[in-house]
This record gives sequence, C-alpha cells and structure tokens, in this order.
Amino acid sequence: MARAAQLGGLTMRIAWRRARLEGRHPQTATARSLLFTVTGWPGHLPGQHVDVRLTADDGYQAVRSYSLAAPADGDRIELGVQAVPGGEVSPYLADELPVGAEVEVRGPLGNWFVWRSEQTAPVLLVAGGSGVVPLMAMIRAHRAARSVAPFHLLYSVRTPAEIWYGDELTDRGPSLDVHLLFTRQSPPGDSRAVGRLAQADLEKQAARLEATSPVFVCGPTAFVETAADLLTGLGLDPATIRTERFG
Repeated sequence: MARAAQLGGLTMRIAWRRARLEGRHPQTATARSLLFTVTGWPGHLPGQHVDVRLTADDGYQAVRSYSLAAPADGDRIELGVQAVPGGEVSPYLADELPVGAEVEVRGPLGNWFVWRSEQTAPVLLVAGGSGVVPLMAMIRAHRAARSVAPFHLLYSVRTPAEIWYGDELTDRGPSLDVHLLFTRQSPPGDSRAVGRLAQADLEKQAARLEATSPVFVCGPTAFVETAADLLTGLGLDPATIRTERFG
C-alpha cells in the first residue's frame, strides 16, 4: 500500500509512476547515476528520496529506496545507485536495466532531511561513501540558486577510487568547502593519516557554524551514529543534526 503524505492538513496518497531510464553515468567501478523521465513528476526538494519498484514476469515485486541526486528539473530525476554484491535490485539497476526500459517510482519522500534555498545559515554536510548522493542534490541546488550560505562538506571514503562526483566536487566555488577523508588508502601528499572519522576531523567545520545551522549526515548506520555522537561531543545542538542512514 502506498504511504500517505500530509499537505495542508489533508492526507494525500502517493501514487506509483512509470519511470523511463534515459541514461546512466558511472561514478565509481560499482556506482552509477541513473537519469529517468517520470511523467507527471510533482517536483522535489534536495535531500528527498524515492521508492523504486521492479516487477518480474511472474508478478514478484521488489521495492528499494534511493536518494535523489539532483534538484527538481521538470519530469527528470537522477538517482544514485551503488551495486551491492548479491543484491536483489541494485546490481540490476546499476548495470542491467536497458536504456528505454521502465520501472515504477513513488515519491518524493521525506521532508525532514532537506535543504531549502531560502536558508542562509552555514551548513555542514557529512557523508560516508554513497551517502553523498542526497548531499550532492543539496550542493547542486545551492549552486543553482547562487546561494551565499557557506556549505562545508566532509566526505569519507575508503580510497580515492570510490569518490562520487569527483569533477563537480573539484569545482567548488566560493561558497563550498570540501574536505575528503580516506579510511583505507589516501592519495599521495595527503596530510591526514588514513583512518575512520574522528572528532578532530570535524572541529574546524563545526566551529564555522551558527547555533541554528543545519547539519546533514548520511551514510552507513555505524558511520552516521559515530558522526552524530562526535558532533554532539563538540557542543552542537542535537536538534540541528539531521541524519539519513542505510544498510
């Protein structure tokens, strides 16, 4: 059964829509950006996600949630998909679904983990691996709106080969600060020793925030819990920390 959404005190049923795959773009060896056309798409906010439903010839259905990777653009949506070994859905979407084929999507979903362009306070984005996908939607919306609100991204990956959106994150602009953290292998010349996220990694970015600045953390469950604990340990108000987790 489709979940319900609240709008103006009324309950709205979120319908399944047909989504046609228009193209895919590799991000890493196992990660893809998928571009779909969704007739009647109502638009969305950066940070929201959708449910994707696949239906087999025998009627079997599988549903998975994927983050929207770009701000609203008419009937076009972009999803980020990390192929999980042995996964039921992600390997098929990442590499096998033919261009021109259709799936079903339901959304947009989630109204808490979103950034709005009218917000002017500095923002801290903390991503682990493919958790950067909804944060990239925020960065792209921030850029499109020509927002002057300072954005600080701390992005943790295992190796340089696992960075999503490498070219875009290199083109940072005056209002986007990006810090890459490597947990297993770092590039030559990196001043930080490889290792997991620590409080020292967050101190500089946290110090640049205002009392009401939003913080968005997305990644695997253990990463998100660690990051949230470290941020509250630095004195940030837990009410300002918004988390999205997977796995």
